[in-house]
Amino acid sequence: MAEAVILHSDLNNFYATVEVKLFPKLAGKPVAVCGDKESRHGIVLAKSEEAKKFGVRTGDIIWEAKRKCPGLVVRPVRFPEYERESRAVREIYGRFTDCIEPFGIDECWLDVSQSRTFGDGVQIAEKIRAAVKDELHLTVSVGVSFNKVFAKLASDLKKPDAVTRVGREDFQEKIWPLPVSRLLHVGKATAEKLEALGIHTIGDLAAAEQALLVGRLGKWGATLSSYARGEDREPVRSVRERDALKSVGNSLTYFEDIYRKGDVKRLLYVLSESVAARMRDAGLGKADTVHLWVRDNAMQTYSWQIKVRPTALCGEIAEAAYSLFCKRYVARRGIRGLGVTASGFDRGEEQLTFEILNSSYEKKARVEEAVARIREKHGYSKLQRGIMYEDKHALEMDVRGERLSKEERIAAQNQRKPKMTEIKDDQ
Repeated sequence: MAEAVILHSDLNNFYATVEVKLFPKLAGKPVAVCGDKESRHGIVLAKSEEAKKFGVRTGDIIWEAKRKCPGLVVRPVRFPEYERESRAVREIYGRFTDCIEPFGIDECWLDVSQSRTFGDGVQIAEKIRAAVKDELHLTVSVGVSFNKVFAKLASDLKKPDAVTRVGREDFQEKIWPLPVSRLLHVGKATAEKLEALGIHTIGDLAAAEQALLVGRLGKWGATLSSYARGEDREPVRSVRERDALKSVGNSLTYFEDIYRKGDVKRLLYVLSESVAARMRDAGLGKADTVHLWVRDNAMQTYSWQIKVRPTALCGEIAEAAYSLFCKRYVARRGIRGLGVTASGFDRGEEQLTFEILNSSYEKKARVEEAVARIREKHGYSKLQRGIMYEDKHALEMDVRGERLSKEERIAAQNQRKPKMTEIKDDQ
């Protein structure tokens, strides 16, 4: 069996590059795309190469960035424009393969194993890089490797506007010296745990005893160990595989730490709206399991699940998640992130029972379907649940869609200092 050929394509300085494309007079100037100061997202989300030379970094507060670079041109976020450009780039990817998996608005994996008519992996990557540059006036860095994890690492090795290959014959030389924090899915908290074990590089992780890793990180330790050794086997999942979904979920990091249960409940409804809508769009039917994920402000993460009667209703998913939170979260620290996932789909083949026929389920389902049609026609914000009106930020939220990009994740993590010290019931 021929070895897989996986590309990871990452649009360089994406938001800032699109701004320069929209406003050519900005070419050659230090540019930063920044969040809205009024909504507490006044940080740098993306910066041009010229801004980087002054030391401007993603996550800098605007005044910090301007202190580093007095001539910095600050631009507002224009998501519709970025989404339009992202779609155009993916159309170019589609010329070479239909096996494309987005990873945020600016990154995609491509499986080109069956695209050899266009050349080998490096040749295809170079054709993509050239087409994006010539046709869209954007640049990409493309990593080429035999699995997704190493393809992503390869795309980070040389930027901007470059192609880098990592093969079986040289991954130890190119990948293992990198800091362990560079590995996919190794965040700050995980990196700190690994470094406490004396694991500082990806090579250290590859050489570590699995029992040690599992003892510190659970099953996830074994997964990261396999990533470091080049044993990732996860396929690139194309849009054609959506019917094979085993779960649908969404998560968010709020603009401030959360200390009131009422706020937790409200955000669980926001997330459950997204989950229910995506289940409906994918034709997955009803789910019999709801999962809750929580991250507190000490960066500790928790996850629980509960069996429910088969449901596709936002309200029932949200109430199940909130019930889990109230029963299981006992740390009483402020909440930084929340996630809701549904699984155990019947794919529309549920057996009807007297309980279902006699319940109010179908009435509630018709109401949610009507709400979905109104939102589709007039916009998400035009019709909201009453619980949302207690928080203007929740009213503006529509977290439905793809994973957040790197810049969006950083913006979401721009936290203000908490005013309380523990989780409280609403007064």
